[in-house]
Amino acid sequence: MPEGIEVEYYRRGAEAGLSREISSVVADDLRYLKGQTSPEILTEALVGSEFLHARRIGKLLYLEIDNGDCLGLRFGMTGRIIVDGSAPIEYLEYSSVRDEPSWDRLIVNFADGGSMRIRDPRRLGGVELNPDLGLLGYDLYALTEQMLKDVLLGSARPIKARLMDQSRIAGVGNLLADEILWRASIDPRRASDSLNNHEIRTLHRHFSKTVSELTSLGGSHMGLLQDHRVGGGICPRDGIPLERYKVGGRTTYSCPEHQKG
Repeated sequence: MPEGIEVEYYRRGAEAGLSREISSVVADDLRYLKGQTSPEILTEALVGSEFLHARRIGKLLYLEIDNGDCLGLRFGMTGRIIVDGSAPIEYLEYSSVRDEPSWDRLIVNFADGGSMRIRDPRRLGGVELNPDLGLLGYDLYALTEQMLKDVLLGSARPIKARLMDQSRIAGVGNLLADEILWRASIDPRRASDSLNNHEIRTLHRHFSKTVSELTSLGGSHMGLLQDHRVGGGICPRDGIPLERYKVGGRTTYSCPEHQKG
């Protein structure tokens, strides 16, 4: 479930691992290593080096290394970062309530005795040395009204699918997309290029406000719609049953009253 908001928390937590010499790396889960990355390549790039900066684009956390490389970390549905035994987010929505060290897919040990771990029960995340940052779109925290217009115009795809396209807007996941569109009174199934300038302006206002508010509250799952995203859920604004369907393969909830197409 980690969306851009959760990974921003991870980025802040990863700062505790900066400027510390790396003594060893454990990356035994080959399925978790992406691209051309291997345990040997990671060991060569990391051991004896230090992380200089913790940065993020969308759902990708990347750690700049003092040798010029960077370590890219993706968290899938259930991945968390743990530094020196402390996790910025202790529990993820839709993940296991258990917390097993056997789920550690990457361990970076520091010379001072501490560590940085990626713990991911479902193994849907990944580790990649020098990921291509150019594949990602506008970061959700930096999205302007003009950027949003550029993303939407010229595409007949459902607006929710467009918002969740990481090559267009990086960091918006399923929960956040539903929450934003619910607040903006826009049907997730509408064609992206069907919105007029007023609707785009309204959508951008709700987009920015929702991202800011949910960040301050602790995550994408803190939206007003979240507790109602269940079978038989009721719209908290109109008090009528929500519709449940798929958009782009993702389970979607919307109100048939104030989110009319």
